[in-house]
Amino acid sequence: MRRLVVRLRSRSVAFVHDLLMLPVAWLGAFYLRFNLEPVPLVYLEQAYQLLPMVVLINGTVFWMQGLYRGVWRFASLPDLVRIVKAVAVGVAVTAIAIFLVTRMEALPRSVLPLQALLLVVLLGGPRLLYRWLKDRNLYRADARNVLIVGAGDAGERLVRELLRDRQHQFRPIGFVDDDPAKRGMEIHGIRVLAKCSKLPRVVRQRSVALVVLAMPSATGEQMRRMAGLCEAGGVAVRTMPDLRALMSGRAGPADLRRLSIDDLLGRAPVSLDWETIRAGAADRCIMVTGGAGSIGAELCRQLARLAPRRLLVVDRHEFGLYEIERELKSNFARLDFTVRLGDVCDRAGMSELFASEKPDVVFHAAAYKHVPMLENQVREAVRNNVLGTRNIAELAAAHKTPAMVLISSDKAVNPTNVMGATKRIAEIYCQNVNDKVPGTRYITVRFGNVLGSAGSVVPLFKQQIEAGGPVTVTDPAMQRYFMTIPEASQLILEAGAVGQGGEIYVLDMGEPVHISYLAEQMISLAGKTVGKDIMIEYAGLRPGEKLFEELFHEHENVRATVRDKLLLAEFRTVDWERFEARLDALLGACARSCVSGFDEASFDEAEILRLVVELVPEYVPQGHSVGREANNVVELKSARR
Repeated sequence: MRRLVVRLRSRSVAFVHDLLMLPVAWLGAFYLRFNLEPVPLVYLEQAYQLLPMVVLINGTVFWMQGLYRGVWRFASLPDLVRIVKAVAVGVAVTAIAIFLVTRMEALPRSVLPLQALLLVVLLGGPRLLYRWLKDRNLYRADARNVLIVGAGDAGERLVRELLRDRQHQFRPIGFVDDDPAKRGMEIHGIRVLAKCSKLPRVVRQRSVALVVLAMPSATGEQMRRMAGLCEAGGVAVRTMPDLRALMSGRAGPADLRRLSIDDLLGRAPVSLDWETIRAGAADRCIMVTGGAGSIGAELCRQLARLAPRRLLVVDRHEFGLYEIERELKSNFARLDFTVRLGDVCDRAGMSELFASEKPDVVFHAAAYKHVPMLENQVREAVRNNVLGTRNIAELAAAHKTPAMVLISSDKAVNPTNVMGATKRIAEIYCQNVNDKVPGTRYITVRFGNVLGSAGSVVPLFKQQIEAGGPVTVTDPAMQRYFMTIPEASQLILEAGAVGQGGEIYVLDMGEPVHISYLAEQMISLAGKTVGKDIMIEYAGLRPGEKLFEELFHEHENVRATVRDKLLLAEFRTVDWERFEARLDALLGACARSCVSGFDEASFDEAEILRLVVELVPEYVPQGHSVGREANNVVELKSARR
């Protein structure tokens, strides 16, 4: 109610202002006509006699033309155009009315165009002046000087919003931009001061308190460069909200956000064939195992946007399932989906699920992936990552599921840990079973670390920084490939849509990143100084860890595909009968290792690990007692050769 009263009051004030300007413009036109000398009495009397009609006609036209829908605070070019149109119509109607009443006697013909010119100035000038005063002179005393990086469309939109902001928290004082053509230009009165490399100098000279990056299409390398320049200038840095949110009014200057590690490590946007992906999901029942995990949950979100016939989310993590169920219900009201508690190692339970739901596509994301934890829990790693995969693959064949997509890891390439070895066995199985099962496509997707996923270093570093440090890094030389969760999930969907079966698709992860650099950037983004506020400690490699991960094996012929960011690694064939026999022996050893009563002697992880080594010849266990026993097998094999 109060807002309505204020609005009506504002309209009334604007209308009264314009009515007062009408006599000024009308009489002023006569004085201009006679070169600012006294107006002859006959003409002056006629002017006063016609004044009420002039005010009535023009006031009515102004109101009908919508001059009072705009707000003076935001007066702009469209408002000026509206004023010109209203004045033109008003003067034209006034001229017709005067002609009908007086036949234009004692009225110089030039008075009407002069009146129109004066009206445009008298109506438009105060509006623009009011906006200029609001934008320039009403900043709070504690408003922060802001330097904007990027004088493009995003920068123009941002400075406009900053000037309009009622809170006046930020005072834009200039731009920096690398385009020499923009140097010295002004946008809404704000000058482009220098190129980006001069940012630290501009910060010092202009007492800049905050730098805002208006670079929505910037690459990770460009963002890192700007973050480094801001760090050199000793100034806080923010990035603007999503441009669409800013333009729609859902976000404003108050929503400027801190840079995230995704911004610094991000890469060029991936170009996806959404038509093919959408066709692969439309009118299909899609199952996601491990659907409560980081990748699985994001797959569910991406799939929900594609409107499948039905989405089946399977996981044994009860709370995680509850969370993804609540999210899907909230964001995708029309989606037909169900969540099911289930363990991929439970053959009977999974069989019932396949029989009742009859999925058309299975995305198999369920897996154990914590490298150090799995090193001394070989049986659990094998059961979940190998037996679980085999169960899903065999049930897909038995129930004639058209496609199964295995989500693998770069740790499966020349593995040095149990986790990588089990994922490699899963890869080999799915690659080779593809030729044995007609009607089902088995596709493997392999990628590296995912930023922010459960168990990744990003959440760990964040917790350590919030606790005041130290941040623990294993080794200064350690490098990893990184990708964002949405990017990884979208590329998995594309691989599943285009794969013909038997392929290993490898996601192009860009350049590897030093973990120490990642830690340093996260500390800087938190507003802390490395070595002063937060220390970095190097703890050494943990069991099973490598300094460098690989995306391809040396014997995999890698070739590009027509899809951006998707590479194809030609798989290595194996002696299927020999492989399957050893796989049966491995899974049998896991079953025999089930502790029955108090018979602990049956729990033989060394035997399980020896069979893993047989299945993955390039894997050499290290770092624990079970590994040392398994190494004897490797030495015997080498001696026989």
